[in-house]
Amino acid sequence: MISLAGRDILHAWGKFIFTGIGLGLLIGVTLTMAGVYRGMVDDGKVLLDNSGADLWVVQKNTLGPYAESSSLYDDSYRGILALPGVAQAANVTYLTMQIRQGENDVRAMVVGIAPGGAGIPGWPPYLVAGRQITRSHYEAVADMATGFKLDDRIQIRRNDYTVVGLTRRMVSSSGDPMVFIPLKDAQEAQFLKDNDAILQNRRRIAENPAFNRPAIPDLLDTVITSQSSNPYVNAVLVRLKPGYAADEVVEVIQRWKRLTAYTRSQMEDILIGKLIATSAQQIGMFLVILAVVSAAIIAFIIYTLTLGKIREIAVLKLIGTKNRTIAGMIMQEALGLGVIGFVVGKISATFWALIFPKYVLLELRDAFSGFIVLMIICVLASIIAIHAALKVDPAEAIGG
Repeated sequence: MISLAGRDILHAWGKFIFTGIGLGLLIGVTLTMAGVYRGMVDDGKVLLDNSGADLWVVQKNTLGPYAESSSLYDDSYRGILALPGVAQAANVTYLTMQIRQGENDVRAMVVGIAPGGAGIPGWPPYLVAGRQITRSHYEAVADMATGFKLDDRIQIRRNDYTVVGLTRRMVSSSGDPMVFIPLKDAQEAQFLKDNDAILQNRRRIAENPAFNRPAIPDLLDTVITSQSSNPYVNAVLVRLKPGYAADEVVEVIQRWKRLTAYTRSQMEDILIGKLIATSAQQIGMFLVILAVVSAAIIAFIIYTLTLGKIREIAVLKLIGTKNRTIAGMIMQEALGLGVIGFVVGKISATFWALIFPKYVLLELRDAFSGFIVLMIICVLASIIAIHAALKVDPAEAIGG
């Protein structure tokens, strides 16, 4: 049986190998899709790890700062810092935008970090080149995935920044690389209106007949003052003192500060369970479709190979070969095709994951699970060919 299966494969080795390569590329795509999902989950966890926070304090009744917009006054951290169990509290802003470098645009998440130096929550925990931000304006630390280099000049809104440091694997939950700038600059980029908008608002108020004319100058001064300042941040990152339970501090913050606070596990549930839930469902659908297509390809090629040796199978039945022996031969060919496809697919996925636009995390457990599923698919796909082989009449061996 083994010899016959091997001889049959060697007889049609070209068709067998090229079919295995084609199947392998399809399997490589399947492994890559699973790796993309794993990469999205890892991006979310890396985002939380790199923030250096134990708690995230955001606007009340929001899922901010990553899944929803959140806005709170930048002096909120002072009251939070005074609460029992809080070791550090730092403001932070997040803004995903296009950053211009010369004639090119790079999509990145701009992070506004509070003054104080490395070790403060929100700051990049390590650098691979350059230094941390030391000035209060116009310096930036960028992730290497942006393509920026030391001393590059980049434009964020109306201001130019010099890249003074480079970090690695600092990304948003969607995989966008991060660029860190001083908090005041980030507040201006996110919340401050430009001069034209301020001028238009002044003109609109002045022309509004509903306002009392004598009070307009005072009203305009109030508008100008409010629009020339930007006292908002997206969140306060909190680091706890040893020995304090996160849930207890969250309860205190929500009761006395009228804000919403999340622990690490809660924020992870938000990122994975809500922010990337739709993407996970889409990837799951693609995996199901690819599995069905793989099964169809294996079934078709094994059925074709079986039909091509009907006479040989009839001879086997004529000399008394048992049905399970013939079925085993066909199943071995299907499993062999699956093994070739898996090897080609794993190698392909490993190589093109390095140049994939999103982070692809290929885990060993996914590869093992994929191999088991593929073997099951091969067994099921061979049933049609086995059924056709067992229906062969031994008389065909001596027929015309």
